[in-house]
Amino acid sequence: MSKDVQITFDCADPDALAKFWAEVLGYILQPPPEGFDTWDAALDAWGVPEGERNTRSALLDPDGTRPRVFFQKVPEGKSAKNRVHLDVRSAPGQQGDERMATLDAEATRLEALGATRFKVFSPEPPMEAGFIVMQDPEGNEFCLD
Repeated sequence: MSKDVQITFDCADPDALAKFWAEVLGYILQPPPEGFDTWDAALDAWGVPEGERNTRSALLDPDGTRPRVFFQKVPEGKSAKNRVHLDVRSAPGQQGDERMATLDAEATRLEALGATRFKVFSPEPPMEAGFIVMQDPEGNEFCLD
């Protein structure tokens, strides 16, 4: 039997990181529960203090086919390289200079949102098509592939 998967990020600022990844992935912030116009209205009704409101956030795929992405606040910062990372497929089917130009344009767009370009791997046929390693605003590595 297949299982649903949720991708979870430990982070310092769930709201900001969720907004960044929504732009990267073309996702939307999870809307508030039924009966509430905003998350603040829901949190007010549930008695959640103002200082505890940025402890989690979630994204949904607007088409409902890709996994939910969840962000949870943790006290410790990132201390080592990710053991698992996302490959953001930004140039499917493209090769060579066209592929790298598409990846470069996406890297530039994401840098404007707070990402950092970490390392570029040029194409080395036949095994390597080329990709760019990026870091999100909290230092989590991901690849533009």
